[in-house]
Amino acid sequence: MGSLIVESSAVSTHTEGIFVESDLKDSKKKKRRAKKSKQTTSVSETVLDASSSQIGNASSQHMMSHEHHQLPKESNVGIGLMSSKHVEELVTDGNLLNQQSVPQDCEEPLSLSSVPGSASSEEPVGPVLIARPLSLSSVPGPASSEEPVGPVLIARPIDSLARRTYFPPHWSTDAMNRALENGELLRAVFRVNAHNRLEAYCKIDGVQTDILLSSVVAQNRAIDGDTVAIVIDSPSLWPRMKGSNETMNNTESGNNLHDGRRHAQDCLSGKCNLDVEAENGFSKNNVVVAKGGAYQDSESCPGEVSHYSNKNEVLGDGYVGGCQLSTSDSSMHSCLGDAHDTRISLEKLCALTGLYPSKRPTGSVVGIIGRSIRRDYIVGFLSVKQWIYSRESKKKNSRKNKHQQDLNQGYVLLTPNDPRFTKMMVSLRNLPTSIKKRLEVGDLTIESDLVAAKVVDWAEESYIPDARVIQVFGRGSDAEAQIAAILFENAIDASEFSSEVLSCLPRTPWEIPQEELESRRDLRNLCIFTIDPSTATELDDALSVEMLPDGNFRVGVHIADVSYFVLPDTALDIDALIRSTSVYLLLRKLPMLPPMLSDDLASLNPGVDRLAFSIIWDMNSAGEVLERWIGRTIIRSCCKLSYEHAQDIINGLFDFQDRNQTAKPWPNLYGQFEWSNVIESVKSLHEIARLLRRNRFEGGALSLESPKVVYLFDEEGVPYDTVFSERNDSNSLVEELMHLANRTAAEVITRTYPSCALLRRHPEPNPRKLRDFQAFCNKHGLTLDIYSSARLHSSLEHIRGEVGDDTVLFDILMSYAARPMQLASYFCSGELKDSSDHGHYALAVPLYTHFTSPLRRYPDIVVHRTLAAALEAEDVYLNRIRMLKNISMEETLERCFTGVHFDKDEIETVEAQQALSAGALRYRVPQTENLSDVAAHCNERKRAARHVKDATDKLYMWLLLRKKQILISEARVLGLGPRFMSIYITKLAIERRIYYDEVDGLTAEWLDTTSTLVLSQSHKRSSKKSSPGKISKTVDEVALLVNPVEGEIGESQTFGDVTERMDCEPVFFPLTLHILSTIPVALHAVGGDDGPLDIVARMYVSSYFH
Repeated sequence: MGSLIVESSAVSTHTEGIFVESDLKDSKKKKRRAKKSKQTTSVSETVLDASSSQIGNASSQHMMSHEHHQLPKESNVGIGLMSSKHVEELVTDGNLLNQQSVPQDCEEPLSLSSVPGSASSEEPVGPVLIARPLSLSSVPGPASSEEPVGPVLIARPIDSLARRTYFPPHWSTDAMNRALENGELLRAVFRVNAHNRLEAYCKIDGVQTDILLSSVVAQNRAIDGDTVAIVIDSPSLWPRMKGSNETMNNTESGNNLHDGRRHAQDCLSGKCNLDVEAENGFSKNNVVVAKGGAYQDSESCPGEVSHYSNKNEVLGDGYVGGCQLSTSDSSMHSCLGDAHDTRISLEKLCALTGLYPSKRPTGSVVGIIGRSIRRDYIVGFLSVKQWIYSRESKKKNSRKNKHQQDLNQGYVLLTPNDPRFTKMMVSLRNLPTSIKKRLEVGDLTIESDLVAAKVVDWAEESYIPDARVIQVFGRGSDAEAQIAAILFENAIDASEFSSEVLSCLPRTPWEIPQEELESRRDLRNLCIFTIDPSTATELDDALSVEMLPDGNFRVGVHIADVSYFVLPDTALDIDALIRSTSVYLLLRKLPMLPPMLSDDLASLNPGVDRLAFSIIWDMNSAGEVLERWIGRTIIRSCCKLSYEHAQDIINGLFDFQDRNQTAKPWPNLYGQFEWSNVIESVKSLHEIARLLRRNRFEGGALSLESPKVVYLFDEEGVPYDTVFSERNDSNSLVEELMHLANRTAAEVITRTYPSCALLRRHPEPNPRKLRDFQAFCNKHGLTLDIYSSARLHSSLEHIRGEVGDDTVLFDILMSYAARPMQLASYFCSGELKDSSDHGHYALAVPLYTHFTSPLRRYPDIVVHRTLAAALEAEDVYLNRIRMLKNISMEETLERCFTGVHFDKDEIETVEAQQALSAGALRYRVPQTENLSDVAAHCNERKRAARHVKDATDKLYMWLLLRKKQILISEARVLGLGPRFMSIYITKLAIERRIYYDEVDGLTAEWLDTTSTLVLSQSHKRSSKKSSPGKISKTVDEVALLVNPVEGEIGESQTFGDVTERMDCEPVFFPLTLHILSTIPVALHAVGGDDGPLDIVARMYVSSYFH
C-alpha cells in the first residue's frame, strides 16, 4: 500500500467529466503520437513508489511548511488534476488522499492496469496518475515521457474501474445505539490536531486521557466537531505518552509511520518539548482603545480556558492504529477487527488507563452520531488555474475550434483555511453562477477570493469529501471579506432582527407600568451607579452600598431585568436563544437582543427609571454575608462611570470640587446625589471587594491572568499600534461583586429547583498536563505545588516574587499554567447526579452560574426566570403559612427559599413543592431534558463567539503587520528541538514557530544531553542531501539577514507608512539557544489573496555572508 500507479496513455481520457490533456508545443510530435496511438492500445505503466522514506519526509515537509506559514507556490490543481511536480505533494498530503504513508520496512508495491475510458478527443495526452492503491510483486522504475508536462493525477475513483473502498463502512444507527447502550462503543466529540491532521482526539467524560485516533482509517471520515461512536483498541496497541520528566523539546509528529517512529525515538530520548501556544487571559474586561468603537467585555472567570485549542500531542513509541489503507473492505475489517475482538467498556477503559498511566489509549470511529455544524460552514480558496489552462489548451488544439469544456463537468479543488479540515473536491455544477461566469472568461482572480462551502458527501470510495460552494466573500486581503468569512465559519447570525422579533418589543415611548411600580421594591432613593468600559452601551449591572447603624454594610448588585421584556416562547425569545450571545468584533458588535432593548429600554442607563433584579447583602467588616434579600426592583442610576473614572476615585485623583479643570471628561450626575456620595460609595465598595477577593483566594480560588493586547485604531478604523491592557482595582471591584451575585443565584436556583437549574461548571485540570507543567518549573528551579487550586495559586504567587522584574517569563509561565485547564461549560443540574461534578475549580465554589449579563447572554435570562419562579413560589408559600398560623402581614417571616438560612425539610413539604411547581409553570422553567439542550447550544455558541473574537484579533494583528511590513520584537524560546523552535513574541503576546531543518547555508546542531541548539551559517551551499520530495529552504526564509557594513535595522527603520523605533539588536551566527533564551525576531504578514492569513516569524540576524 502507499504506491500510486502512473499510466501513460496515448489517448485523451474522459473521467467523470474531467478532461485530461497536455499542452503540446510541437505539432509534429502530436501527429506522431496520435498516429502511434492508433497502432497500439497498450499502455506504458509507471509506478511511483510512495512507500519509502521520501514520502514520509515529503509529508513532514508539507506539514512543516504549513506550520512555518510558508505559502505554497501557485498550485496547478484543477478539476481533480495535478501536474507532475505536484504528484509527490499530493501523495504525501493527508489533506487530499487521507491515507497514511508506509514505513521503509513495510513496502507493499502495487499492481498495474491500463486506464479505461472513452477517447473523446483526437489529442494525445501525457501520463495519467490514478490515485488508487493496488498490489504488485515488483516495482518498476518511473517511465520517461516525451510530453512537456508530467503525469496528471486524478484524485477520484474512476467510474469504469472496479469501485474500491478506502474506508470501512459506518455502522447503522440501530447497531450503534445498541452497542452504546451495551457499553461496547463510546460516545465522544471528535477533535483534530491543527498541527497534524492525522492526529485526532476524543475526550470521554470520566476518562482522564483523551483517546488518540492517529490514522485516516481510524478517523473514518469524521470531521472536526462531529459526535462519533468509537471503539477502543487493545492496550497492546496503545503508544507510550510523553513522560512528565522528559526534556521539553519540540519534535513534530510526521504524517506516516516512519516519521512517527522517528518521533517516538525522539520522545524516548528526551527530545520532545512542551509546546505551548499563547492563550487569552481570564479577566472580565478587555477594553479596546478606539475612537467610536464598540467594546469587548469578555467575561470569564479566573482559571477558565476561554476556547478550545488543539495542542500538538506528542506520539510515543511508534505510530498508532496498525491500520494501513487497503484495497478492499475485507482487509480493512480484518485490520480493525483484530484490535477490537474484545470490546472495551467505559469502566474497563478507566481501569486500563489507571493500570497503564504512561500509555495513550487509541481507537477508531465506527459511526457518526451527530454531524458537526462546521460541515456546513467551510471557508477556503478554490484552485481553478489548471481547469482554465486546460480549457484554453483545448480551444487552441481543437481542429475545428468548436469543442468547449462544459462548465457543468469536472471538479476543482477547495483548500479550507482551517488546517483541521482536509482538502475537498467541488463539482463545477455545484459552483455559484457568478463563479461559472468568471470561469467562462478565464478569470484567474477567482483563486484570490474567499469562498464559503459545505460538505455534501464523503463516500467510502472517496479520498476526500465532496463540497458545494455557496457564497463568495471577496478578496482575501479585504478586511470586510475576512470578517464576513469569520462570521460565516462560526455560524454567527449577522442578519437584522426580523419584523416578527421586533413586534415583541414594547411601543415607544415606554414607561414602567403601574402594576410594576406597585409590585416591585422601589430603590430609586439609593445612590446607584454603573462601572463599565467607556464605550459600553449594554449596561447590565449597577452597584450600591449603604453604611448601616450597626457598622455593617448593605451592598447591592442590580441587574437589568431582561426577562420582563423577553417572554418565554415568543419570537424574541426564540431568536435570543438561537443567537445565545452577543458577538464582539473589536470595532462593532452583533447584539443578542435588538438595540432598542439592549442599549435602551432594558439597559441601566443613568437618569431614567429601569426595571432590575437585585441581590442585596448585609456584610460585616470581615466580608461575611449576614443576611440577603433577592427581588425585583425599580432603580435609577445616578451616573455611568468608566473603569478609568472608578480607578481615579480609588487612587484619590478625582477632585470633585474642581472636576471641570481636569483633562479627563467626567460623566453627568443625575438626581439628588452629589459627587461626594459617589466617591464615598466607590471607595467603600473597593474595600469590600478587597475583603471578598482575599476570602475567595483563602478559600482555594485560582487566578491565571495573562496579558491582553489592545489595539489602537486611527480615525478610519485601521490599527496602528498595540499596547497591553492593565488590570486595575476598579476591574476587581466589579468582578468580585459579580462573582458573589452569580454564586448567590446558583445557590438559590439549585435549592429550589435541584433538577432543572442552569449552572456553570469548571472541571479539574488535566492531571498529566499539570504534571508536565510542574516538571517544566522544576527543571528551571521553580517550585510548583499542583495538588489543589489553592496550593497552585499560592505557588504561582511565590514564583511571581522569585522571577521579580522578569514579567515576560511570568507571563509565559501563566500561559503554561492555563494549558491543563479544561473548558468551563453550562449544564443542567439534573443531568449530573453527582453534586461533586457541579463545582467550579478556578473559583473553588461548589455551585456557580451566570446571572449578571442578561443583555448579552441567554443563560442569564434562563436563570432570571428560574429565580422569578422561586421568588413567586416563596411568596405564595409564606402567605399560606400566614393563613395557617394566623400571622399578621406586619410580622416579618424568614425567607426560607432565597434567604441565607435554608431549611431543607421545609422546602420539601407538599405545600412548598406545590408552590414551586406553580412558579415553574408560570415562568416556563425548562425541564431537565430541554434545559440540557439549551445548555449544550449555549456552550457551542459561546465557543463560536470566542473563536470569532480570536480570529478578529488575529485579523487586526495581520492588518497591523501588513501596514508596518516588518516588525522587530524580542522573543523567548519556549520549545526547542532538532527541527524547529517555538517562540513567544513579547510585543504581541503570541507564539510562533521557526523551522531550521534542511536550510541551505544553515547548519543546525542539536545537543541532546544539554537540550542546546547551535545554528551556524555557511556561505557554501549545503552538501546535506534533502529528503526526497522536499525543497530546501533558503536562509532568508528563516532569518532576516542584515549586513553590518551596509547598516542594520536597528536605530530607526521605516516600514510602509509607519516609522518604528527598534530597540532590538540583531544576533550573530553561530547562535547558541536554550529553553527561555531571548532572541530578536522579525514578524511580517503573509496570505490574504493567496492563502489564509498568517503571521510569520524569522530570526533577526546580522551576517557578513548576506
